[in-house]
Order: sequence, then C-alpha cells, then structure tokens
Amino acid sequence: MLAFLDAVPTLGDSLLLAGDIFDYWFSYRRLIPRRNFRVTAALTHLARTTPVLMIGGNHDRWGDSFWEHEAGIRFHPHELRFQVGQRRVLALHGDGIHEERWSATVMHRLTSSPMVIGAYRMLHPDLGFRIADRMGHSLGYGEAHPEVLNAAASRQVEWAKAKLSANPAIDAVIMGHTHRAAVLEVDPGRWYLNPGAWSDGLRYGVLGDAGAETRTFE
Repeated sequence: MLAFLDAVPTLGDSLLLAGDIFDYWFSYRRLIPRRNFRVTAALTHLARTTPVLMIGGNHDRWGDSFWEHEAGIRFHPHELRFQVGQRRVLALHGDGIHEERWSATVMHRLTSSPMVIGAYRMLHPDLGFRIADRMGHSLGYGEAHPEVLNAAASRQVEWAKAKLSANPAIDAVIMGHTHRAAVLEVDPGRWYLNPGAWSDGLRYGVLGDAGAETRTFE
C-alpha cells in the first residue's frame, strides 16, 4: 500500500479511497488511531501534491474533521460528488443499500447515528479500540460466506444502474464494500465501477476519458 501511494502521481491525476481503508478509525478531538499510522502519514503527504478524496466505510466512517482539516483530504462519511474530466461522479462505500443480513443494516444505522458517535466519543480510546476489535469479527462475516458478498455485489450493480437511469446528471457511480470487482458501461459513456479489494491481488480502479477499468499494481 505504501508503495502504491508513492506511485499514485504517476498513475493518475487524483486518488479516491472508497472506504474501509482502515480496519477501524475514530477521530477523537485530540487523538487519532496509532494503528497503521504510516498509511495515515503517507496519505497526508500525498495530499500535499495530489488531490485525495475519501469516503467513510463501515469500518472507518468516523473520520470527523481530521481528514479535511489536518490531512488536507476531502472526506465525507457517506458519499461524495465530483468530476473526472467531463464525467460527473457519485462515489459511496455501498453499505446500507443492499445488505443481506439485518445485523448489517443495524450496524450501518449505528455507525451513521450522531447520538452513537457522541456516546462513543465519551469512551476512553483504549476501550473504544477493544469494542471495535470485537465488532470487527462480525463485520468480517461476508468473507467467510462468499454467497453473501456475491448477492450484495449483484444488488450494488442493480442499484447503480437504477441510479444512473434515474439521474442523467450522474455519469459514473463508484462503490466499494463488497470486495467484488465490477466494471460496467451502463449506457454509452456512463459507468459503474467497483475496484474490488486491494488485498485481493493489489487491484485498483481507474476512471478516465476512455472509461473505467481495473488494474493491478506491480
């Protein structure tokens, strides 16, 4: 990952992080997680010269103001809209719109609740990490049940197609979450892209003038 971040300026004009970059993230008022600090530092360094955008995922939605104010990264916990050339893009992580289990829907609502976030902020950070570590095993349920992720990925595609059909002001939809790579030209020049999981072969997605594709970092 660090080598990829070093190479980003040679691979494209900007970087979108589609959520779940971190296994757990919570920005306290004066503290950030120590775990994976080198990735945090590398992203902050990259943002000095290259536009970096980040969407919160179900593992790292609680970014608060840290990413924008301290790191110089454009961040939103749920979705971002921006342009790539002449294409208008909607990017979101993808949880909460196609869940196969009721517990995942509940988790999405909890991680999106201002009341839950405020209550969690009152916990000591060490306790917060312990709770997150225990919950992380449940969040990884889909990896042990590929049929769940396959069904969710199919629903993502259908949701993106419907979104593009209903809203002509959107030219591309980008998602993550399911770890299932997908590239689909829904209409001429209008795309759905899910780069899949970085950990699955160092794969990433590219959206440019020629369209969308997935590539492997070497």
